[in-house]
Amino acid sequence: MEIKQLYTGCLSEAAYFISSDGEAAVIDPLRDVDAYLKMAEENGVKIKYIFETHFHADFVSGHLELSGKTGAPIIYGPDTEASFKVHVAKDGEEFMVGKLKIKVLHTPGHTLESTCYLLHDEAGAPYCLFTGDTLFVGDVGRPDLFSGNLSKEDLAGMMYETLQHKIKPLNDNIIVYPAHGPGSSCGKALGPETFSTIGTQKANNYAMQDMTKEEFIKTVTSGLSAPPSYFPVNARINKEGYDSLDSVFDKGLQPLTVAQFKQKVADDVWILDTRAATTFTQGFVPDSISIGLDGRFAEWAGTLIPNKQALVLITEPGMEKESITRLARVGIDNVLGYLDGGYEAWVLAGERIDLIIDIEPDELAMDIPHDNLLEVIDVRKPSEFDIAHVKGAINVPLDTLADPLNVAMIDENNNLYVHCAGGYRSVIAASLLKRQGYHNLRNVLGGFSKIKAEKGVPIVTPDKVNI
Repeated sequence: MEIKQLYTGCLSEAAYFISSDGEAAVIDPLRDVDAYLKMAEENGVKIKYIFETHFHADFVSGHLELSGKTGAPIIYGPDTEASFKVHVAKDGEEFMVGKLKIKVLHTPGHTLESTCYLLHDEAGAPYCLFTGDTLFVGDVGRPDLFSGNLSKEDLAGMMYETLQHKIKPLNDNIIVYPAHGPGSSCGKALGPETFSTIGTQKANNYAMQDMTKEEFIKTVTSGLSAPPSYFPVNARINKEGYDSLDSVFDKGLQPLTVAQFKQKVADDVWILDTRAATTFTQGFVPDSISIGLDGRFAEWAGTLIPNKQALVLITEPGMEKESITRLARVGIDNVLGYLDGGYEAWVLAGERIDLIIDIEPDELAMDIPHDNLLEVIDVRKPSEFDIAHVKGAINVPLDTLADPLNVAMIDENNNLYVHCAGGYRSVIAASLLKRQGYHNLRNVLGGFSKIKAEKGVPIVTPDKVNI
């Protein structure tokens, strides 16, 4: 028996490869399925089933890609309605993978069709539970995503029943393998680990504690931040289907000369630069949007780029396919090519370049008392801003900056000092502001984590101002 968790950090997503006695199953695969095919080949096993825990909202799943390449059926739980061929399993239905038994546990609450899969080992003993977005480490799936006509309270009530009757009765030693880890927007506050046990979650997970149904509903539905804007789009794609990744590569892996690149941009095609944030600020093609592969790339691309928007790419040499793959994971398929030779080709062609000034927090401290036009733009989440922020700073969360109406509150005549928590989001924000005509920009290196330690920068917390 082999169970392998394949964790993708920039999406906080876990897929699973299970094999026994020449057969294998994959649970919640990503859209780029080569890793699963390679594992099957290396282990000399045939992929027999593809299990989906629900219609994912935060990424485009690889169920159709993998089924098309292997012929394996796609298994969903009860109450599933899809636009393609699936096996809708009954609650309690069992599937054999080699000598392993996988039992279906219908667990509605995150979504109607949410389903966990209980794996029995080769000796027949319950061993682990693949929980999807039903149960996380330290949390449960939020009940306000892609729920049709049901309210979040309705789904939270279902989640309560699921936990009481399907999850809590399981043995404490059963391993919990969720679909997501820390940083995911599919829950409120996921813990730092990517797996746990039923017993640990009974002891430490707030949602697994004893409470009435009414108390549970109130607890689970309170404090929910707005989900990323691309979630409904991805959920629809997963339910209705999508083009093959091979066709996406055929369209996107087209090297463009500088002249061809400029022609694309003239036709209302956006420029996406996936180089590291620290590289981007030193020089870039005007009007480029920076979203570096070195951070939570897919999440921010899905949030800030319209799903059908045509794109051309600037990447580090050799990272073109990786960039297209990560975009496709969140349903952004309309890449029309990349600048052959990257940014250096643009420079060698003598084309105009742009840059963003990077400053250290000590420069911000020196400028605050002397610059009447200084304005600090904090692009962190409101919850981060409320804990502590620079006195007088304007909170403009990054996920709102793609909308010109939300940018209108920023005075273009001021000297804008942009920061986030660590430096990644602020460069994305600065590139969006540049694209919308703001030029008096400075990116504060290290973000608030370094700013708050700098003497001379007044910091506001809920109870006082620190200088």
